[in-house]
Amino acid sequence: MKVTTHLPIRRKRNFVFFCIGLGILLVLAMILAIFSGSVSIPPDVVCKVLINRITGQKIFDPTWNTALETIIWTMRFPRVLMALMVGAGLSLCGILMQALTRNSLADPYILGISSGASAGAVAVIMYGWFSFMGQFHITFGAAIGAFLAIIIAMRVSSVNNHITSTQLVLAGIAVSTLFTALTNLMIYYKQTGDDKVKTAIYWMMGSLSGANWSGVLYVFIVFLICTVVLFFFADSLDVLMLGDDAATTLGVNLTRIKLSIIILCTILTGAIVSVSGVIGFVGLIIPHITRSLVGSKHSRLMPASVLLGGLFAILCDWISRIIVSPEELPIGVLTALFGAPFFLFLIRKSRSKFGGA
Repeated sequence: MKVTTHLPIRRKRNFVFFCIGLGILLVLAMILAIFSGSVSIPPDVVCKVLINRITGQKIFDPTWNTALETIIWTMRFPRVLMALMVGAGLSLCGILMQALTRNSLADPYILGISSGASAGAVAVIMYGWFSFMGQFHITFGAAIGAFLAIIIAMRVSSVNNHITSTQLVLAGIAVSTLFTALTNLMIYYKQTGDDKVKTAIYWMMGSLSGANWSGVLYVFIVFLICTVVLFFFADSLDVLMLGDDAATTLGVNLTRIKLSIIILCTILTGAIVSVSGVIGFVGLIIPHITRSLVGSKHSRLMPASVLLGGLFAILCDWISRIIVSPEELPIGVLTALFGAPFFLFLIRKSRSKFGGA
């Protein structure tokens, strides 16, 4: 993967200001996404409701309609938080997959992890598997599907216990296609027009319309644990980018770090897909844009990508809600419209050397 030598944001102080600026934009985007939609809500009411609810105190007298407070607190605010974690989590997974494969075209969607998770979730919805897991049965099914997809991709791409980035990306695309076909097959044989089919189609298109507080809570827990652990690997990821031989010479335990990346990335992707369906290309677009701004050092790349990925997902979800209001466009459609041309641009930029790292 090419390392950018001329960066707009090189100095530590500028990087801090950049992250603070992203944080401010993130808050503004959250407020924008909450007050606008099919029902318009004054921004000051949004701020007052959130302050009262978050602090648990009546700091502002509730002069607004209770229906507006319900829309803000039970519908739009959890949806915005879910978009934040989905965008941040997928961006983080994209960085990890690109470091693991040393290929700038890798992300959970391209490597088939998202499609595997989607197939697992749809199978659970259609056939009621893993009911013993209670409310987490879809999450469990998505995680199983994600693990199965990455294991198949790695086994297929392994030659003499060595995996090249080109082979892994090609195997991932094939595995993604396979699991998408299986998902379509399950839906085809269950075409009864009932709610199960409609819910399954929801998984395939990607949407945050089903966001609620219980979903936000468990995705937050998974996201927090995975993110904290992965930040401890920042230095090892830098060394991993130098190649397996160099990393081994410098004392990095390749087996342990690669296994850790795959497990954490698969768990995080499975948790995200279980609540949002397949939202592609976020993990491809955001790491590239961030890397061009702050460089490839992972201690800078990961926090900046988390903020930018969250901002991107919130804005995409907001556009998907207002562009065909009062109906909604699935966010997965919108990210694909942005991501597919970007993917083609990357292939073109690499002069058709698919997986040239």
